[in-house]
Amino acid sequence: MLTIFKTIEGGLERLEQPVNGCWIHVVDPTPEEIKQLEAWEIEADLIQYSLDLDEMAHTERDENYTFILSRVPYFQGADHDVLYTTLPLGIILKNNLVVTICRRDNDVLRALCNGKYRGLKTGKRHRFVLYILLETALRYLYYLRAINRAVEDVEDRLQASTRNKEVLELLKYQKSLTYFATALRSNEVMMERLQRNRLFNQYEEDQDLLEDVLTENQQAIQMVSITTDILASMMDAFASIISNNLNVVMKALAALTIVVNIPTIVASFLGMNVEIPGAESHPMAFWVIVAISMVLAGLAAYIFVKRDWF
Repeated sequence: MLTIFKTIEGGLERLEQPVNGCWIHVVDPTPEEIKQLEAWEIEADLIQYSLDLDEMAHTERDENYTFILSRVPYFQGADHDVLYTTLPLGIILKNNLVVTICRRDNDVLRALCNGKYRGLKTGKRHRFVLYILLETALRYLYYLRAINRAVEDVEDRLQASTRNKEVLELLKYQKSLTYFATALRSNEVMMERLQRNRLFNQYEEDQDLLEDVLTENQQAIQMVSITTDILASMMDAFASIISNNLNVVMKALAALTIVVNIPTIVASFLGMNVEIPGAESHPMAFWVIVAISMVLAGLAAYIFVKRDWF
């Protein structure tokens, strides 16, 4: 999908052809759209970098263009082994154009298309890039909070669990955090390089916005680190809890088996073709023996309850 936007007074306007100060928004381009980008003098290498899912964050500068590749967070869905992953997002500044290329549609670009930032202007290319980087950092923080809430929900279920389902669910989040940590560190290196190259030093507002982006990105890195440490400790602790819960269940079943076996033992002795003791002199002898066996079973149950075996 290839869409061209330009800022007007009421927001973003769609165009049919690129003009100075417009934004070319590209998501999972077809071969025909890639040829169209090349016809607009967008280098083929930069397009391929942006579509390579394994490409790490970096930046390149040339006489004709500035290329920035950032990794953005992406929610794959509950049916995937890894719920959250990251995608490369290529940003190309060339010929008074801003071109963004990504393999999949994501919340970062969707927020910009929906007009989240009132100060967003496609004609101010450097500030436009900074808004993309800012939204990327904020989206990482949003997803990290969602992961924390999900982990707390799993924690509540784990306390009474005897299965591995919840631990495996935590493993999915741990994988997501690993992807986030790697992407955030590479994004930080990329942005520090941009800061050293003084790309955004023309306006003071751009410098302040870059500082905000670095701060939010660093906060996300620290949040990932803390959540990862907590999650690793939780998985070790809850593996022990699951084992202990299973031991408790087995102990209760063993105690219950003993209680039930007491009347069975009495009945077994009296079922070997022998007369019931006292049956000749007392017509209620059978029920007396049943009552005695029930009392013994109750006494055993009482002892187990006092010892916290039930």
